[in-house]
Amino acid sequence: MTTQLYKYLNYTETGNLYRFRLTFPQHSYPTSMLDQPQHTGTGVSAIVSKKKKALVIVESPAKAKKISGYLGPDYIVKASMGHVRDLPASASEIPKAVKKEDWATLSVNVNNNFEPLYVVPKEKKKLIKELKDDLAQSEELLIATDEDREGESIGWHLIQLLEPKVPVKRMVFSEITKEAILEAIGNPRELDEDLVAAQETRRVVDRLYGYTLSPLLWKKVKPRISAGRVQSVAVRVLVQREWERIAFHSGTYWDLKALLKTTENQEFEATLSTVDGKKVASGKDFDENTGKLKEGSDVVLLNESDATGLVTKLKTADWQVSDVEERNQVRRPYPPFTTSTLQQESNRKLNMSARDTMRVAQRLYENGQITYMRTDSVNLSQEAITAARKCVNDRYGDEYLYSEVRQFSNKSKNAQEAHEAIRPAGTKMKTAEELGLTGQEAKLYALIWKRTVATQMEEAKLLFQSVTIKSENTEFRASGRHVVFPGFFRAYVEGSDDPEAALDDQESALPPLKKEDKLKCDNPEAISHETKPPARYTEASLVRKLESEAIGRPSTYASIIGTIQDRGYSIKSGNQLIPTYLGMAVTNLLELFFPNLVDLNFTARMEQSLDDIATGDGERLPYLERFYQGEEGLSNQVKVKEETIDPRAACTLKFRNIDTDIRVGKYGPFVERMMEDGESITVSIPDEIPPAELTGETVDKLVLLKAQGPQSLGSNEDGLPIYVKSGPFGPYVQLGDIDEEAETKPKRVSIPKNIDATTVGLEMAQKLLELPKRLGRHPETTKVVNAGVGRFGPYVTHDKIFKSFGKDGTTEIDGVKYDVMNVTLDAAIEMLKTAKRKAAPEPIKTLGNFPEEDKPVAIFDGRYGPYIKYGRINVTVPKEKDIDSITLEEAVVLINQKAEQKGIKKTPTKKKASKKKAAKKKATKKKSAKKKAAKKTAKKEES
Repeated sequence: MTTQLYKYLNYTETGNLYRFRLTFPQHSYPTSMLDQPQHTGTGVSAIVSKKKKALVIVESPAKAKKISGYLGPDYIVKASMGHVRDLPASASEIPKAVKKEDWATLSVNVNNNFEPLYVVPKEKKKLIKELKDDLAQSEELLIATDEDREGESIGWHLIQLLEPKVPVKRMVFSEITKEAILEAIGNPRELDEDLVAAQETRRVVDRLYGYTLSPLLWKKVKPRISAGRVQSVAVRVLVQREWERIAFHSGTYWDLKALLKTTENQEFEATLSTVDGKKVASGKDFDENTGKLKEGSDVVLLNESDATGLVTKLKTADWQVSDVEERNQVRRPYPPFTTSTLQQESNRKLNMSARDTMRVAQRLYENGQITYMRTDSVNLSQEAITAARKCVNDRYGDEYLYSEVRQFSNKSKNAQEAHEAIRPAGTKMKTAEELGLTGQEAKLYALIWKRTVATQMEEAKLLFQSVTIKSENTEFRASGRHVVFPGFFRAYVEGSDDPEAALDDQESALPPLKKEDKLKCDNPEAISHETKPPARYTEASLVRKLESEAIGRPSTYASIIGTIQDRGYSIKSGNQLIPTYLGMAVTNLLELFFPNLVDLNFTARMEQSLDDIATGDGERLPYLERFYQGEEGLSNQVKVKEETIDPRAACTLKFRNIDTDIRVGKYGPFVERMMEDGESITVSIPDEIPPAELTGETVDKLVLLKAQGPQSLGSNEDGLPIYVKSGPFGPYVQLGDIDEEAETKPKRVSIPKNIDATTVGLEMAQKLLELPKRLGRHPETTKVVNAGVGRFGPYVTHDKIFKSFGKDGTTEIDGVKYDVMNVTLDAAIEMLKTAKRKAAPEPIKTLGNFPEEDKPVAIFDGRYGPYIKYGRINVTVPKEKDIDSITLEEAVVLINQKAEQKGIKKTPTKKKASKKKAAKKKATKKKSAKKKAAKKTAKKEES
């Protein structure tokens, strides 16, 4: 009988390392032998444990962990943590050997075939060494990075750094399921050199563009700003829309609305369409640049007098149906999601930014719940179609299943090198609930699930009704929509960029009507309308615009939209992307001196050239030479035009409705005006006033306030002085003087837009200084309702819900106008009903409570990646750490380090009393209660 005591021996043959497990009989060898040093030998016959089958390299730890579970111990699966090598991010990373070269700043040798200078960042050097060690223990290297250009490039860089002596293969998959991974292992391919060349060319072009133009912007506009190949075009799109809004002239027109009743008292609305046989003017008949009817418009323009006259006339008139039209329409399902359409729809329906959408989608992909989320393809695999059709049949029934397999074709020439649309991973088509998803992950997954399932459902059948009603010399029209058969609407309906547009599945059918039916109208109403300027872009509509113009790649839109906000070129207000004055100035300079670089067609052609390189139809070097060198090249353009650019002219914005030019300087936008005394005065434009909403009247008031200087209005009851002042964020009132040595600053409250700052007196100033003020308690929650003025203007708030007043600082409720000064509790409650509650972020992972304290420690997903949160302390999760592997102990160390850096004192809660102390307290309470009861009894007896 042998005991399973064993010793490993190492054995090397033809470069391969083998390990032998030797088993010893219990009585033949003393146990001490097992503690002897290992030996290396040859010709030993034993159980052989050879090298690992392969080193598999992916990008993220989460992905590595998931794939490792599928492949088992025969494979080493490691994460590269994104790019392992890149162009230098700063001057300190440029090697000494090339620092004196004239191209060193660019880190691209423009004199030698545009060779890029790649460096390995400090934080990646240890990782590269570990990967080399792992490769020495492996028979094969499998590059399993994402299946797009970026992933192909990362794989190429890994091969260059690791210098493998073993076979190298490219492993590709679009979902992280066991079936997909095993399929990918069995069917590897070679690295695509064309994709690598395309990605490198793109990277070089972006570096040349940014590093050549940005220094020019530093000199002529403002330090530390940047230009970018796609970024600058995206800003220009926003700026062009803002100029359209500035040039816009509003037009006014009137029409009538009638609430009609059938003989069965069924009600429906109709709108005036013709008077004396001529069409009544509507918004589309007006010229946006003049606010008047377009030339040649053959329409009737009603004014208030005309409209009210018609109302009087029609009150006693007869109403009759003159025509009824019906038409059937079929709606087909939308294609499954691509990167672009997912970003658009999640912004419309879930109010998620493109950046958040991609971050959440990345997690879903890495967890094996959806397919790869960077794709332009609308194709679905056969297994996805089978799963979707089974799901439709099981959940909705056979009548909702489309009779044939529905497949979608892709219009994009080079569909991001991915072969499938974004869909739920696997073959089961599980719902978010079945997967146990919560928060944003559940919402985004549900959106993807619905869209995918809908592709295999029956068409929706709609009936559109159009009715014409005659009364005197007028015609009214009413329209209705009836869903005859919902079809795919049961699963999915696409959103709209127009908030007033009705969704397709909304039922708005008219009552049964036929020609010559008599109708009743008690009180037609005259309605005034003003034409609206073109809507600003939202993230969804900007993504759609960029994609339709073939600008950039959908996979980069999230970072582009984030960058233009981070750089201060645009701000987000509600769902709108508003260009800043800085963004307008930069665009102004680029349009004047480098028009081709921000031209949409030029940028689209550039994108096509890069696509041609990716497919092997174009060459890298000739393209880069055309782009950068020669007479028309970027380098020469900048050198020639740098001398001719007048910074003052480039940073001057001329608004049609303002006499004074707006200038953008180092500290923001301002106006400079010559006063009557010959002195020049400079006034800052508050950042919160969007360019299209800046008026001459607003500028005049700002100038007047600045010219007057701080206005002393008097003192409050405590003797503290009260002033009206003007600052970078607009006019405000201040209580008390500034004392540099005092710990507290004087109280300041912004003056709302509906109050003329030049007319504010002592009484009004005191009322403003009382803000925020308590209005009362909410009847449903009993929590306090307050009103105040913040950075974005006046508001009411309750239970962490905020609702702003209108743009003019007022809100109308039941015909009464309220502002922050006169708003009542009831009015505030009505306003709050329409407020959107911002959902509290849900943790990705809860680690437990901080030692000896009640506060939880959890990991959240933030704007710049995952972070650990404990009370007021937020700590970014180190890049090399997988969030699934972080323990409470590790988190506590990081929290303590951050607290020490920031000088934050953690206030531990009181420790829970020990059982003995608790029992002692309980006993004391009981004794006290007995004593009180005894005293009461004694008193009773005495009485």
